[in-house]
Amino acid sequence: MPPPWSSMWRLCKLGFRYEPRLMSVAFGLSLLAALPDALLALWLKFLGDGVLGGNTTLIYVSLIGLAASACGTWFLRTISDRVQRRFRDRVTIALESHVARLQASVETIAHHERPDYLDRLSVLRDQVFVLDHMYMSVFSTVGWIVRLSVTVGLLMSIHPALALLVLFAVPTVLTSSWRPAVERKIEESGAAAARLARHLFVLSTTAAPGKEVRVTGIADRLVRQRRQAWERWYKPIANARWTSAWWHTLAWAVFSAGYVGAIVFVSSGLSASPGDVLLVLAAGSRLSAYIGATVGEIGFLRGFWMDGSRRLAWLEDYAASFKVNADAKVPALLSNGIKLDQVSFAYPGTTDLVLKEVTLTLPAGAVVAIVGENGAGKSTLVKLLSKFYQPTSGKILVDGVDLARMPAEEWRARLSGAYQDFYRFELHAGQAVGLGDLPRVDDEPAVVTAVGRAGADDVVEQLTSGLQTQLGPNWPHGVEVSFGQWQKL
Repeated sequence: MPPPWSSMWRLCKLGFRYEPRLMSVAFGLSLLAALPDALLALWLKFLGDGVLGGNTTLIYVSLIGLAASACGTWFLRTISDRVQRRFRDRVTIALESHVARLQASVETIAHHERPDYLDRLSVLRDQVFVLDHMYMSVFSTVGWIVRLSVTVGLLMSIHPALALLVLFAVPTVLTSSWRPAVERKIEESGAAAARLARHLFVLSTTAAPGKEVRVTGIADRLVRQRRQAWERWYKPIANARWTSAWWHTLAWAVFSAGYVGAIVFVSSGLSASPGDVLLVLAAGSRLSAYIGATVGEIGFLRGFWMDGSRRLAWLEDYAASFKVNADAKVPALLSNGIKLDQVSFAYPGTTDLVLKEVTLTLPAGAVVAIVGENGAGKSTLVKLLSKFYQPTSGKILVDGVDLARMPAEEWRARLSGAYQDFYRFELHAGQAVGLGDLPRVDDEPAVVTAVGRAGADDVVEQLTSGLQTQLGPNWPHGVEVSFGQWQKL
C-alpha cells in the first residue's frame, strides 16, 4: 500500500477540496478553543499568590482570568462543535461518494474477487463511515498539542527541569502509536474469517436463502459455524489488546512517577511560593489529562486515519492504473472484427486456467454462437470481451488494436448484454429497463420499445402500475417477480 504520511496528506487535501471554508474555520476554532482552557493553571497561581500575599489587584486579575477562561472555553467549544458537526455531515457524504465512485470506476471486477484485495476493501468499507471522524481527530490533536505546549511553558516558568515531564510521557506516546498498528494488522489478517462470519449471518437471517436453510435444516449448523468464524477472528485481536493494554499501563505508571517527583521537587527542593506549587499541581494534573487526550487522538490517527487513508490512497491508485494506458480510440464501427490471440485466463486467486491459448476470430457484421458444456468458459469469454477482466496472457484485438488500450467506458457504450449472473435492480420497472441505455433512462417511448423488443410486454402488463411499479418486495408497494421475468426486464 502507499506510504502512510503521503496518504494522510492526500486525505487532508481531499477534505479541503470538498469543503475548504468549513475545514479552515473548524481548524481555526479548534486552536482558539485550546487557549482559555490551558491558561487556567496560570490564573490559579495568581489567585494563590494574591490571597496569601494580600495583593487585591492580583486577586482581581486572577478572578477575571478565571471567568474569561471558563466563558471563553464554553463559548468557543460550543461554536467549534457546531461548525465541526456541519463539516462532518457534509464531508461524510463527499467521502462516501468518493469511495463508491472509485470502486465503481475500476474497469475490471477482479478486485471484488481477489482475497488480498477483498480484505483491504472489507476494512475500508467499514472505515468509510468514520473517515469524517479522522478530520475531527486531527483538529482535536492540534488543539491538545497547543494546550500541552502552553502548559509546558507554564511549568518551565517555575524551573526548566520541569520540561522533563514531557520525557516521562514519551512511553505513553510510543505505546499509543504502537497499539493500533498491531491490532489493525491482526484484524486484517483475520479479515477472511470476519467476512465468513458476516456471510453466514446473512445466510441465516435474510429471505433469499431462507427456503434452502429451512428445507435442509442447516440453521443450527450455520449458527455454530458463524460463532466459530467470529472466534477465529476475534480471539487473536483480544489477545493483542490485552498485551498492548499491559504495556500501556506500564507507560502511564512511568509518567505518574515523574509527576509525583515534579511536585516533590518544586515543593521541597526549590522552596517555591505556594502559588508556584499550586501552578505545578494544576498544570501537572492538566498535563496528564492533555497527554492522555493527545495520546488517545494519536492512537486514533495511527489506527484509523493512517490506516484508512492508506487504503483509500491504494484504491485511488488502483482505479487510476487502468486509465494510464487507455490511449486508443474505440472504433465507431468495426471493419475487420475482434480477434482473440492465444488468450488464456485464470480467475483471481487461482492458477487454474479457465481459458487456455484460445485463438478465435469474430468477423465484423457476423452473428456468432458459442456453444459448449457447463464450465467450458463461455461466460468467461463474454466477460473478457466486456473488459471485466484482463487476460492472464495473450491479447484481444479490436480491428488490430489491443482492447486493453481502449477506455472501458467508451468500449462498453458499444456493447449490449444480458449476463447469466445478472443483478436485480429493485427500482421502478421502467428505470430497471432504462438502465440499459442510461442517457434515455427516463425516455418512456424508448423504454416501451425496449420492452417490446425483449418480449417483456406480458411482464409489464401483469404489473400493478405498469412501468411505474416498484420492483422488489422489500420496498413500500414493491412486487416480486419471477426469475424469468427478471431476465426479461
